[in-house]
Amino acid sequence: MFSFFKKKPPAETPDAPASTPPAPAAPAPEPAPARSVFSPSSWFGSKPTVEETPAPPPAPALTPALTPVAAPAPAPVPSPAPAPAPAPVASPAPAPVSAPPVAAPVPAPAPVVAPIAEPVIATERKGWFDKLKTGLRKTGTGIQAVFVNAKIDEDLYEELESALLMADTGVKATEYLLDDLRGRVKRQMATDASQVKALLAETVADLLRPLEKPLVIGQFTPTVIMVAGVNGAGKTTSIGKLTKHLADEGASVLLAAADTFRAAAREQLLVWADRNTVEIVSQEGGDPSAVSFDAVNAGKARGKDVVLVDTAGRLPTQLHLMDELKKIKRVVTKADGTAPHEVLLVIDGNTGQNALAQVKAFDETLGLTGLVVTKLDGTAKGGVLCAIARERPIPVYFIGVGEKLEDLETFNAREFAQALLG
Repeated sequence: MFSFFKKKPPAETPDAPASTPPAPAAPAPEPAPARSVFSPSSWFGSKPTVEETPAPPPAPALTPALTPVAAPAPAPVPSPAPAPAPAPVASPAPAPVSAPPVAAPVPAPAPVVAPIAEPVIATERKGWFDKLKTGLRKTGTGIQAVFVNAKIDEDLYEELESALLMADTGVKATEYLLDDLRGRVKRQMATDASQVKALLAETVADLLRPLEKPLVIGQFTPTVIMVAGVNGAGKTTSIGKLTKHLADEGASVLLAAADTFRAAAREQLLVWADRNTVEIVSQEGGDPSAVSFDAVNAGKARGKDVVLVDTAGRLPTQLHLMDELKKIKRVVTKADGTAPHEVLLVIDGNTGQNALAQVKAFDETLGLTGLVVTKLDGTAKGGVLCAIARERPIPVYFIGVGEKLEDLETFNAREFAQALLG
């Protein structure tokens, strides 16, 4: 490359002769374009050499000589061709000016209701959403009735307060919801009761969102889940449904029948184990702590993904039984220093404000990590989740609306709010 540019000076020396025979000088510039074709081959090293090319400033003298020759070329003559430019008269393309109608989206102000009016529910959960809506019908009917032919005034808020309290939303949560709703109504300048209803659904969803959290499986092997609850809350049944849910996700589950106080508890859990084709560890009349210890060790030895420990139902006021729960937790920790990884409380949605009291008592005893809310179908007290979110925001992993295996699903705050006020 370097030698290539060295040849350039000799080509330029014909400067003097250029004045006499301009014809020989003309051929010299033509090779120059041929040289530029080679420059790319040495692009990365050619930049500095390009700076050497300025040496042939004499050549510019030739170019001016050529430009006059080119000047005669009446390139302007093609200007008549531009005359056909009238074709741009087709510039009546101002038709695009009809684009302004696209500005029609100005009706965007309607976003006040849009987010709620058109709920986005995943196709695979549409069937579940319908079940949830049916299950919360009794709770939602009282609240929805407030907005029928209603005016936005103080009477509306008073009626709404009564409806929320009747749904067991609790005093603190009700006050919070109403204050937040008033603020939203003012900001959105809502003028219709249906808009206020939609804004209330948004308010409920935002309040419940801290409870929305997935159950993580796989961080520990096995993941040990201890399940507690009061008598009749549906604890053992929920364990069976949860086992189905985990099995469907491809997790291998081992059940521990640590409810040795109730005669039928072991048999009931055996039935669920058979239905879900999972293994179970049990001891007839054995010590609950011993069963839990054996189950955790068996889960580790067999490489199970999850060990579910079913404990006996008890009331928070039964202190000796609550102490037994503490013992089970301590023994599980001896079997696995990191366990239990999850401590779940199953609560009956029909118990209303009493469910909040249970959450507080069991949390103080065991340190709850999550909740399973059952029997939301056929109850008028589904608002208790709002009370829990306001006073003891422990994640709700699952909610149940029926007796079938598929009637237990993960909790979604927005779905719940839409089902409640839809």
